Amino acid sequence: MSNQQTVLEGIIEDVATDLYNKWVKALPEDEKNDVAFQAMSKNAQETTLFVIQEFMNKFNSAAAELKDQ
Repeated sequence: MSNQQTVLEGIIEDVATDLYNKWVKALPEDEKNDVAFQAMSKNAQETTLFVIQEFMNKFNSAAAELKDQ
């Protein structure tokens, strides 16, 4: 198995990192701690994957409908 990332994996990682950074910046200073950072990191990964999967599913569905017309 190759250790190289696919293009999609790289995009997911980049978007998740950007989302995490956005959430960290918005978090009040007194709430910043390791538990919060770990939770936001996990949530950013899961949210990014969910959003990209939903986008791809809807995009492919719309493309299939257009193809059938």
